[in-house]
Amino acid sequence: MSAPEQLPYHDQEWGRPVRDDRGIFERLCLEAFQSGLSWLTILRKRENFRAAFGGFAPAVVAEFGPDDVTRLLGDAGIIRNRAKITAVIGNARAALAIPRGVAALFWSYAEDPADTHAAGPLTMAEIPTWTPASKALARELRSQGFSFTGPVTVYAAFQACGVVDDHLVDCFCRGSGGPAQVARNAAIRPS
Repeated sequence: MSAPEQLPYHDQEWGRPVRDDRGIFERLCLEAFQSGLSWLTILRKRENFRAAFGGFAPAVVAEFGPDDVTRLLGDAGIIRNRAKITAVIGNARAALAIPRGVAALFWSYAEDPADTHAAGPLTMAEIPTWTPASKALARELRSQGFSFTGPVTVYAAFQACGVVDDHLVDCFCRGSGGPAQVARNAAIRPS
C-alpha cells in the first residue's frame, strides 16, 4: 500500500459484501469518479463526496437540479467534473427506476465462484480488469439509463463490494465473505 489510509480500506472494506442499494450506488459512483485518476485520490475525498452527494442516498441525489450541479462544481473537496457529476445524478434517477433495486440487479450478475478464479490470484497480474459478467452488467446498466458505468468501472465495484474476491491467495483477507468464501463454506459444511 502506498499510503497509510489505503491499509484500513483494504483490510476492513474492500472485498467485503455490500448488499444495500445505497452502498452499491456509492461504490459505483466513486468508481466512476475514479476513472482516469488514482483510487487514493478518491479515498482521500470520500467523506467530502458523501457530504456533497447526500450520503449517496439515491432518492436524495435524484432530486438534485441545476443549482446542485453548480454547487458541486464549486466544491473543492470533490472531483469537479461536470460529466461525472451529472452522471451521478442521472444514475440516481435510473437506480430508483429499477424494480428490485440496484443492489439486487448488481448481485444478480455475481458469477459462480466455481466457474471463475475462486482459487484466487497469486499475483496482481492475474487479476482481470473486467469480466464477461461486468461487461453484461455494464450493458444492462446502460440500457437502464446509467452512464460512466462501463465494464472496468463495474468490475472495480464488483471487487469493492465483494461480488468477486480478488485478494491475493496469500492475503489474510482472502475469503473474508465474498462468494468464494460462501462456496468454500458450503463445500465444507457437514451434511
